[in-house]
Amino acid sequence: MRILVAMSGGVDSSVVAGLLREQGHEVIGATLQLYDHGAATSRKGSCCAGQDIHDARRVADRLDIPHYVLDKESRFSEAVVQDFADSYARGETPIPCVRCNQTVKFHDLVGLARDLGAEAMATGHYVRRVEGAGGAELRRAVDPGRDQSYFLFATTREQLEFSRFPLGDYPDKAAVRAVAARLGLAVAEKPDSQDICFVPQGRYHEVVAKHRPDAAAPGEIVHLDGRVLGRHGGIARYTVGQGRGLGQASRDGEEPLYVTGVEAGTRRVIVGPRRTLAQPVVTVGEVNWLIPPPGGPLRCQVKLRAREEPRPALAAWDAAAGLLRVTPEEPAIAAPGQACVLYDGDRVLGGGFILRRAGATGAAA
Repeated sequence: MRILVAMSGGVDSSVVAGLLREQGHEVIGATLQLYDHGAATSRKGSCCAGQDIHDARRVADRLDIPHYVLDKESRFSEAVVQDFADSYARGETPIPCVRCNQTVKFHDLVGLARDLGAEAMATGHYVRRVEGAGGAELRRAVDPGRDQSYFLFATTREQLEFSRFPLGDYPDKAAVRAVAARLGLAVAEKPDSQDICFVPQGRYHEVVAKHRPDAAAPGEIVHLDGRVLGRHGGIARYTVGQGRGLGQASRDGEEPLYVTGVEAGTRRVIVGPRRTLAQPVVTVGEVNWLIPPPGGPLRCQVKLRAREEPRPALAAWDAAAGLLRVTPEEPAIAAPGQACVLYDGDRVLGGGFILRRAGATGAAA
């Protein structure tokens, strides 16, 4: 069938295009130009800019498939970069990869695929799409170290039906690179993308300061009991659970201190002992369900951070308020702005964004 492949210029999406072409599908390649931040376009580990677009075009030529480059720089700047800065200014810790998948990649590229008469869109994400009794299901990749299901929880059920993820069943990245080499793709040994793609040298606080200078303004580091322990160089440098970068406020006597919250309105960073970090209940908004929303308590597993294993929890959906209240089996650290993703084994049930703990740090600006 006719399939649009989202080609970032990296080895994963290039292999997807090559595999589908090899299987006899009519493949159309599409690359998004998302940003042009000077050094970010040429540094190793970037994506969707400069050399990456050139690499995607070379792969398309090698595979003899049509290739389109779409200028989405303005859309990306508004939906992802500005949202990234605004989230930090609110005292949150954003996940730009989720916003990018939610807006530019899946929303815009699915629309393009339909306009081109494609029957599906394929990406190089490490997840699996499985046909279940109720339609397409999103499942974790075979390789747990590369699984990206946490970043795709916002994919709608309609988008999931239309999407394909050929790499989800591969045992590891070495096997994918071997396919690239077999197909003669020049990107077979290209390094993986690293960190946040639009942030040169990983200095994300500089990007935040450019869009929201208020998030880079200095302020106080305050203990939960009200004592002022030090000063900071901008709330954009801090996230809940962080223990570094606190200077003289990193300890209270012999006791290590951690960020327990960020007050956007007062520009205060709140710190306290590690025992004060864990929450018995996590409130989640902007919820996207990949199953029919549950009418009662749902036993499941949840991930509150990308690099942790799912933990047992009980989830309660308040449809009237549009809020999900998650009670982990053991209290857990939950940073506002990060994702809370629900699983049943390896199946993604849905997820949303963690909201600020009520009364923990005061009102956001």
